[in-house]
Amino acid sequence: MGFYREHVLPRLVDRACGTGELRRWRRQVTAGLSGTVVEIGFGSGLNMPAYPPEVHLVYAVEPAMTARRLAEERIAESHVHVEHIGLQGESIPLDDASCDGALSTFTLCTIPGVEAALAEVRRVLRPGGRFHFLEHGLSPDASVASWQRRLEPAQKLLADGCHLTRNPGDLVRAAGFEIERLESRYAQGPKPWTFLTEGAAINPG
Repeated sequence: MGFYREHVLPRLVDRACGTGELRRWRRQVTAGLSGTVVEIGFGSGLNMPAYPPEVHLVYAVEPAMTARRLAEERIAESHVHVEHIGLQGESIPLDDASCDGALSTFTLCTIPGVEAALAEVRRVLRPGGRFHFLEHGLSPDASVASWQRRLEPAQKLLADGCHLTRNPGDLVRAAGFEIERLESRYAQGPKPWTFLTEGAAINPG
């Protein structure tokens, strides 16, 4: 990784994604998770304070060492035990059906092989296991979507491949999950970056 990608970007993401409004979204998306959870795109551990008491172990998948270091204090303050297990969502080093739940927050936008990553999430989830996700993505408003398409090349360059035009709900459905809950709306901030989707899906097995 280059200096910007490894050292600067994780700190920028930590600040941008750690706002009070997003903390409320994180509490919403983690509600209902329990047992053993795999989190792809663990980042700097911003979800740690939001995990409910029913979660006792999180397998963290995160490539950036700086983000892992930023997460240390949040992990230490949490009731949840965390094990860093891998670097890429496209290849999760866990056994089939070994997790009760899975979590992704602001990650599906960036993973190069997003379809492969979702297939891996489904593989490691037990039948009936829940995949919870909070992502930004393509707006249904034509004018906003037009700006997203214009801005996406620069966004991908500056934010390590982050797309503005992926539709998280469609990606999760296409991976074979059954959508249980889906809520989309704008958060605070410029609309091309703040059309958020929060949802939960079931692995049918």
